[in-house]
Amino acid sequence: MASAAEQMAANMSWGTLGKATELRQRIFFTIGLLIVYRLGTYLPVPGIDAGALREFMQQASSGIGGILSMFTGGALGRMGIFALGIMPYISASIIVQLMTAMVPKLEQLKKEGEQGRKKINQYTRFGTVFLAMFQAYGLAVSLEAGDLVADPGWYFRAATVVTLVGGTMFLMWLGEQITARGIGNGISLIIFVGIVAEIPSALAQFLASGRSGAISPVVIILVLVMVVGVIGFVVFMERALRKIHIQYPRRQVGMKVYDAGSSHLPIKVNPAGVIPAIFASSLLLLPTTLATFSGSDTGPVLSTILAYFGPGQPLYLLFFTVMIVFFAYFYTANVAFKTEDVAQNLKNQNGFVPGIRPGKKTEEYLDYVVARILVIGSAYLAAVALLPEILRSQFAIPFYFGGTSVLIVVSVTMDTIQQVQSHLLAHQYEGLIEKSQLRGKGKKRGKKGAGRK
Repeated sequence: MASAAEQMAANMSWGTLGKATELRQRIFFTIGLLIVYRLGTYLPVPGIDAGALREFMQQASSGIGGILSMFTGGALGRMGIFALGIMPYISASIIVQLMTAMVPKLEQLKKEGEQGRKKINQYTRFGTVFLAMFQAYGLAVSLEAGDLVADPGWYFRAATVVTLVGGTMFLMWLGEQITARGIGNGISLIIFVGIVAEIPSALAQFLASGRSGAISPVVIILVLVMVVGVIGFVVFMERALRKIHIQYPRRQVGMKVYDAGSSHLPIKVNPAGVIPAIFASSLLLLPTTLATFSGSDTGPVLSTILAYFGPGQPLYLLFFTVMIVFFAYFYTANVAFKTEDVAQNLKNQNGFVPGIRPGKKTEEYLDYVVARILVIGSAYLAAVALLPEILRSQFAIPFYFGGTSVLIVVSVTMDTIQQVQSHLLAHQYEGLIEKSQLRGKGKKRGKKGAGRK
């Protein structure tokens, strides 16, 4: 039997969306800022040799260069002002969250509510500036080493650092504005739009390889079928839940007596969503980015790192898998599903798991359940994220099929649709309340008129 909320969600239409003025404004605001982001990817960094860069990216697009360009919405391939993308902010978030779990002072800040959260966000911004400066300088040096600069020198390096750091900070601001005043998670939507914008050209390149004979038609059909299957699998896993039965005893509040009841505590098989895959990718893409543009002038340290941790290498795949599993457990325990808070909330509401004592025992039980669920959730994330690596190494496919890109696209789409439905439900509830109030006023006026007669 469907609930009232589910029935209302099923009855939603475009007419309902047209009446929800606030939601419509939020959607237009989000689209407007995402258009600004896309326009910024076409504004070039000053001093770049456009012809040499275009020729270089045509050669590199079949490998890791195509992946890097896709994750930055093509800005890296064109060396636009958003070439670093939002990855420095994500990397800074990783570091701050790790430090929060290890440094007592930061952990105390996290418990201080809104003020503590603002301070932690400020630390994240400072970390973003530092990491963006480091990456921008490394990218400028790599561009010079690859003979992709018209006038190399310290002036070019300084201009590149200022431009790229400013672009990253502007992207971070755009993401925060979308989250606060738009619809969906701003940072995730920026990555989502960057990936979706590059899919048509990458797909055209993939099909062109089939026409030229580089890839057999059978492999093309199998890969396309596999992509559809992966999308369906990701949707299924992202909606999969483990429901824990919760019992509420009979209780009295004031003069009212509430009967005993029961409900379910839903725990997603993958509570962390796509965050572990994004975190792991951001850590692995930095040395590859520098090596992509430095060409044959790669230093001995970077050459050694790429020899063992380059895309497709066994250590790269192992490190990628370990990072995904680690961040799946870490992000779930510290952000997505904090068992201590959940157990305390259940205790405050007089709820309990049958056979488990409230408080510490409930927390331990939830830890046990979540740890077992995450074995499946982290394995699913690792399998989907490693899929493109296997396809590229075995079939030489020049397109970032599956993997983190599919995870991001599917997860962000589902999350955004869910938020749109939540706003529409809230609008429908407001309409029902207004109608009931108007009917109540009409009845009162009718009674007054009857009394006068």
